Amino acid sequence: MKKKINIGMIGTKFMGKAHSHALRDVSMFFDLDVEPVMKTLCGTSPETESIAKKYGWEKWTTDWREVIEDPEIHAIAVLTPGFLHKEMAVAAAEKGKHIICEKPLANSLEDAKEMFEAVQKIGVIHMTNFNYRRVPAVNLAKKLVDEGRLGEIYHFRAVYQQDWVLDADWVWRFDKKQAGSGSMSDKGSHIIDLARFLVGEITEVVADSKIFFKEKAVPGKNETRPVTTDDACMFITRFENGAMGLFETSRISAGHKNFLSFEINGSKGSLIFNLERLNELDIYLKDEDPSAQGFRNIIVTDPLHTYIDKMWPAGHIIGWEHTFIFQYYEFLKGIAENKNPSPSFEDGVKTQAVIEAALKSVSERNWIKVARDL
Repeated sequence: MKKKINIGMIGTKFMGKAHSHALRDVSMFFDLDVEPVMKTLCGTSPETESIAKKYGWEKWTTDWREVIEDPEIHAIAVLTPGFLHKEMAVAAAEKGKHIICEKPLANSLEDAKEMFEAVQKIGVIHMTNFNYRRVPAVNLAKKLVDEGRLGEIYHFRAVYQQDWVLDADWVWRFDKKQAGSGSMSDKGSHIIDLARFLVGEITEVVADSKIFFKEKAVPGKNETRPVTTDDACMFITRFENGAMGLFETSRISAGHKNFLSFEINGSKGSLIFNLERLNELDIYLKDEDPSAQGFRNIIVTDPLHTYIDKMWPAGHIIGWEHTFIFQYYEFLKGIAENKNPSPSFEDGVKTQAVIEAALKSVSERNWIKVARDL
């Protein structure tokens, strides 16, 4: 009989739905050595009970400490605003719970380091939810880079654009104390992690950011509140291997609902990924027949591609939600094998170090070295 892993989840909204869906379905696709049990859902909403029943949780609570203190719970998912991550994750680690935490790992490098130190000290399994690492096409991109098919890497360019802020009322993401920063951490953390995953460590950064909406209306009240987090940012980086990086994030790009794209250029070729076409990868290789050279569009839906053999027959596409299923497969596999998966809290710390350097660059108007003593 498989060992049951009782899960406690803190957070019910957008991420609560995505993570709950993944937990519900992961065993349908993957043969795990452990059995995940959706034990307790925690939220602050008055609808937490009905949400828990809808998503398939056995129990519910509005007190996150109850989840962490429960001796029946083996693993915790922390899906709250960033300012709560450290307290919850450290408390969970001290109780011996394995932890998967939403990105960015924390609102500051100091908090992220404390979280990493806590899980290391106790020896629990830990994961930062940079779910775009799990896209099969992204894994194909990494394979091509690692095998040297693109040659020496010269450039990494990435953009992550949304437009939800244009018509939004005030929410917690507009508050620096709760969110840390705006598009730089919320969206930038994803593309920084992808850059590290695909190209390598970032050593220096120069950045600029701007708050275009100085205040936002408070829902249900005849008042406004100030916006203290960036609406858009741009930054240039230098990689340890000599490559250059260019990053852009925005939450005010009209028409873009969730546009993430990156391009990698090397001495032997290039590749382009677009999240809106996440089953595809565009590849150009210089060593191909010159008479037929050009970017080729690869449909990444064959069983030989990462995770696809566990999904549908060849040619059947997957969606954004499947990245969470793949993430929980790696997390639960890590628990079963007592071997920490990636992206770990260490990856979260290293990404936060880049964000912190970028924020410092904005204020000092200069190149900033990324902290390495982590």
